[in-house]
Amino acid sequence: MDFLHGNVRSGMVAIVGPPNAGKSTLMNHLLGQKISIVSHKPQTTRNRILGVVNGDDYQIVLLDTPGLHKARQPLNREMVRIAMESLKEVDAILYMIDVSLPLPEKIEQEKNKELMEQMEGVVAPVILILNKVDLLDKEQLLPMIKRYSELYPFHGVMPLSALTGEGTTEVIDELLAILPLGPRYFPEDIPTDVSERFLVAEIVREKVFLQTGQEIPYSSAVTIESFQEDDIKQMTTIHATIVLERNSQKGIVIGKGGKKLKSIGIAARKDIEKMLGQKVLLKLWVKVRKNWSKDERFLKELGF
Repeated sequence: MDFLHGNVRSGMVAIVGPPNAGKSTLMNHLLGQKISIVSHKPQTTRNRILGVVNGDDYQIVLLDTPGLHKARQPLNREMVRIAMESLKEVDAILYMIDVSLPLPEKIEQEKNKELMEQMEGVVAPVILILNKVDLLDKEQLLPMIKRYSELYPFHGVMPLSALTGEGTTEVIDELLAILPLGPRYFPEDIPTDVSERFLVAEIVREKVFLQTGQEIPYSSAVTIESFQEDDIKQMTTIHATIVLERNSQKGIVIGKGGKKLKSIGIAARKDIEKMLGQKVLLKLWVKVRKNWSKDERFLKELGF
């Protein structure tokens, strides 16, 4: 436990905000590797995912959370609960919004009201992150910073692009000015607290998100049936199941002659091999579990 000794700037930082604001992209950029899955579809992240950023004199433990939104289904309610719970146990909060979408005034007022409600009772300093500024005209930026600064007593308002990395160094500097002196909570060679099995399931789910139509991603989950490492062959064999809610979705995911499932498998295998650093034999199955997103017992199996 030597990593616990010595004073560095250290602490927990939650990355929160509405769906599709770029939270997972920022997390991955700060870590320098892919931990959180990313797609252009909102509500991709379902669980809270922890990533550890290490420097010579600091350790920042980042929590990538599901998007904050008005939830009706059990799965979505759990996602929002996970995100809100994260706000209670951190040293700082990065509240992230996508500034590239021009919103009608009424909708913008509603979004701002939501932000105020979500931050109610929060005691940790909150830095507002204006993401995707690379898609904005520069003259729009200062009025936008002024407007948001008047909404809530933010510790700071910072423009950045999570995709290009512009502004991310400044965010680290701002966090280091907030975080207390303390121990490193994790060894420096551990980038996340989630298991390889969890990350494999997330990678497969990401490929389903990226390669299927509008309804499929939100109706899909991935379970790992077996995960066997062969040190002699330097190969890992993984059996995974893509779980869907309706029979009509099965054909879409499998595709004509199994082409879509094969494509999902090839893309997932490449990312898994990169993560594990060895050859992977990935076998995918598709099964239907009707209305699984409303089944609280199955949600528990998935880690909610």
